Amino acid sequence: MDHDKIALSPPLMIRDVPPHDRPRERMIASGPHSLSNHELLAILLRTGSKEESVLQLSNRILNEFEGLRLLKDASLEEITSIKGIGSAKAIQLMAAVEIGRRIERLKYDERFMIRSPEDAANYMMEEMRFLSQEHFVALYLNTKNQVMHKQTLFIGSLNASIVHPREVFKEAFRRSAASIICLHNHPSGDPAPSREDIDVTKRLVECGKILGIDVLDHLIIGEKKFVSLKEKGYL
Repeated sequence: MDHDKIALSPPLMIRDVPPHDRPRERMIASGPHSLSNHELLAILLRTGSKEESVLQLSNRILNEFEGLRLLKDASLEEITSIKGIGSAKAIQLMAAVEIGRRIERLKYDERFMIRSPEDAANYMMEEMRFLSQEHFVALYLNTKNQVMHKQTLFIGSLNASIVHPREVFKEAFRRSAASIICLHNHPSGDPAPSREDIDVTKRLVECGKILGIDVLDHLIIGEKKFVSLKEKGYL
């Protein structure tokens, strides 16, 4: 036996890490905020090499670039100069950095602000007035009544069984919305509210009060005209 040769332990691979300590599983269980920078990098990189695990590779990248400070401006050549990082992995990292940079540049003051039923109707009129089926759309607003998100939630004739509050408010929680404006179109072009329209509106308003998310209005879009159920006194 050659005593001059020291047996090297194989690197700790991600499969050797207990499942509850793996980055992906921890993100699912506790959310992305619970992960360290090198764990987030490991999720992006996905795999390491024969010599080291993806977690070790991620640590080495952060050491090379002094954390995220220099990595955010690193070039393709600088990233691929690191052993174990090819062009595919480098491009994944650069794409993630650029997404973060673009999110940071988003300006909330550029969002459309709704001050009246007319504003909401104008915002959606051209998109909804030619639809051949009824579409139920929710606008999710922040505390400044700016539109953060719009989503078509249901397609088909409006009734209480189709327009379920759970789906309407689930997105509100996801977006941290302060309030909601609901809209749907009448393909006939006549925006006069039906009994079902009124019943659905009252149900949503009641749920909003319980959940602390105001339903500011429900607009019915017709052919270049609309009806506000709030103005009609149904809210």
